[in-house]
Amino acid sequence: MDAPIGHFDTAAPAPERLDELTAPVADAVRHWRGSVPAEQIVYVDTDPQWADTAVFVEHYGRELLEQSANCVVVTGKRGGGTTLAACVVLSTTRVDVNGAVRRRLGARKASFAPMDTATGETGMEYGGITPIGLPEGWPVLVDSAVVDLPYVLVGSGRRRGKLLVPGKAFAELPGAVVLEGLGTA
Repeated sequence: MDAPIGHFDTAAPAPERLDELTAPVADAVRHWRGSVPAEQIVYVDTDPQWADTAVFVEHYGRELLEQSANCVVVTGKRGGGTTLAACVVLSTTRVDVNGAVRRRLGARKASFAPMDTATGETGMEYGGITPIGLPEGWPVLVDSAVVDLPYVLVGSGRRRGKLLVPGKAFAELPGAVVLEGLGTA
């Protein structure tokens, strides 16, 4: 199959490649619900040595820079409580942690989660965290620009491989909240 975006040697519907995904991501694909069929989520095999964005787009297609999203784990703190959440923004932007995230989480302070917290809580590899398969109950804050794209490249839960996901599917993820201005230039 040809990937809907980019230039990849290997592309297949994600439900056919569950063995390439981390357990939480594979489970989420296996139990997928929503208006976008799971078969429209495409797994593409990629080399981890080209995982960093600049090198990745040089190798797999420059147009991917405008069609890629990053998923980062953040913590919001208020009083003695802490909330973990995921933020999905286009890779050409940064997460507005101290503005949009802090306000949405009702936190006094918000920051990026430490790497060991992000990987330990998600069951995913650092550099491959994806909004598909996150722990139950987590808020998933999605920039509206991500939802507007026909397809978006995101992590697969591992540094090897990526997922190509129809943009509108991000709005239907468990816990998803679409926000204007979550990603800033």
